[in-house]
Amino acid sequence: MPKPNPTQAQPTLKIIPLGGLHEIGKNTCVFEYDDEIILLDAGIAFPTDEMHGVNVVLPDMTYLRENRHKIKGMIVTHGHEDHIGGIAYHLKQIELPIIYGPRLAMALLRDKLEESGLLDRTKLKSVVPREMVRLGKSFVVEYIRNTHSIADSCCVAIHTPIGVVFHTGDFKIDHTPIDGEYFDLTKVAEYGDKGVLCLLSDSTNAEVPGVTPSERSVVPNLDRAFSQAQGRLMVTTFASSVHRVNIILELALKHRRKVAVVGRSMLNVIAHARKLGYIKCPDDLFVPLKAARNLPDQQVLILTTGSQGEPLAAMTRISKGEHPQIQVRKGDTVIFSANPIPGNTIAVVNTIDRLMMQGAEVVYGKDKGIHVSGHASQEEHKMMLALTKPKFFVPVHGEHRMLVKHAQMAQAMGIPSENMVIVDNGDIIELSPEKIQVTGKAPSGIELVDQAGVVHEHILQERRQLAEDGVVTVALALSSSGKLLAQPQVHLRGVVMTVERALFQQLIIRTLERFLAERWGEFVESNGKIEVRWTGVQREIEGILQRLVKRELQSSPLVVLLLQGEGNINLTESKALVTAGKPKVQVQTPTPALPETPAPRPVEEQHTELRSTKTYRRKRSTAGVS
Repeated sequence: MPKPNPTQAQPTLKIIPLGGLHEIGKNTCVFEYDDEIILLDAGIAFPTDEMHGVNVVLPDMTYLRENRHKIKGMIVTHGHEDHIGGIAYHLKQIELPIIYGPRLAMALLRDKLEESGLLDRTKLKSVVPREMVRLGKSFVVEYIRNTHSIADSCCVAIHTPIGVVFHTGDFKIDHTPIDGEYFDLTKVAEYGDKGVLCLLSDSTNAEVPGVTPSERSVVPNLDRAFSQAQGRLMVTTFASSVHRVNIILELALKHRRKVAVVGRSMLNVIAHARKLGYIKCPDDLFVPLKAARNLPDQQVLILTTGSQGEPLAAMTRISKGEHPQIQVRKGDTVIFSANPIPGNTIAVVNTIDRLMMQGAEVVYGKDKGIHVSGHASQEEHKMMLALTKPKFFVPVHGEHRMLVKHAQMAQAMGIPSENMVIVDNGDIIELSPEKIQVTGKAPSGIELVDQAGVVHEHILQERRQLAEDGVVTVALALSSSGKLLAQPQVHLRGVVMTVERALFQQLIIRTLERFLAERWGEFVESNGKIEVRWTGVQREIEGILQRLVKRELQSSPLVVLLLQGEGNINLTESKALVTAGKPKVQVQTPTPALPETPAPRPVEEQHTELRSTKTYRRKRSTAGVS
């Protein structure tokens, strides 16, 4: 175990959460001592409706990129996407020499890295509860079994030269776990007796009174729903909710239904969970989807992804009539054994509506008792505080009101207010044996990813502008004498017209012709030969188009100018980026010939290719933030 050197001034331990605070998702935390860094989890979040075309939301990893030489490795607490989903992305930018984690989390992560071609970029090491691992000179970590909505979930006790930092990971205290793996409260209490310097604890359900029900409490309610289903039964839940999936499979066996599994992530998780012993069922319980179609309806259960209304998930496609093999029939029963993650509610209720309109009986909602949270409620938080008896406290993993409520509970249990901090992503917490304080700010925020790569802020702004007001494209070819080489072409997409379209196009053309006739000489210099100041021409036409479009349309569509000069003149590319209330203009370097139908396309190159949309969306339904 690391020990301080009394002959030297002792450094402080820095704790820097990069994600997971004031939000749900992308849980990522940095621990730094002296010249060594370890990373705890690296998750993703799902995009909001305003993030057009974005597939994955990541924390800003600038701090780790700038300090990559200090990184000694990563510790993973469990296998949910909001804790491991970002690792494949980050491995393209930083080096993680080794990643430790529970067996199921490592199996799921191995699949991700293999699919991304990144398995050779790091070493994956599975650990078991009560195993201790060393990272660098400063950190020794012990894994402690907890209970959560995914199997193989752990707390971690991080031994540092200044004391033990206890991180709960995501947890609830389930006294009747489905897999028989109990929360190791004995070990937690042992750490409390020895002394915990600081506790970082999951705050997701800190507003909820009482105790979170056991996963086993959903069994009688699901059993009742199964027994009442007369025709085919379709069940959707988080693929990574191994305990729930196990319950569903046991009930299928009880009710003599064969199970057809739909969704790649569901297939992968079940395969790994069976291999590791978290799901036990006979092989002949499962049948291919094609074979299920030949069975009587009352003998079929279709277990599928899509509980969150994900666009490409199986249940969403079924509800839209777009699935190639499954169509909803009158008499089908569909069970949603999951609550919507914040932000997904509209997508889920739309899916339910579509299923009902096709004649399905849909069982959903908190009142049905077919879903329970995987996060601790207030009485469990109090128990964790009582067992660990920390000197300092930092609530993590939750929105601001949850963090505040958790801190209030800690203060009521005797932790002084000066011994706890409520922080935001990027805040640098400095911890010593005597004091905890926020001393600075690391780069924080989000990184957005689509199918091609990183989506920078100005590109996202342009997408918002396109979504709100459309685009006007003007293609213009000029000679060095200021004559039109072809009729200017004007194309409008998604633009609400306050004047007739043909009249608006003619207005643009006449305005350009007037500019060329009256002002071309301002941009021509003659020093033995005629030279055109094309940059000046570009800027002037930009300003003219900006004013014209805003005045005539009373809106601010994206304006794209495709300007081509005679003789393949090398024009300087320039852009007018988004400004509040102003149209935007992009000027693109000319192509050899004027296109007949110019189409708007972004100037900025996408870079840092990370992962395809298809691959990501196949995995989305594993993100059980329940």
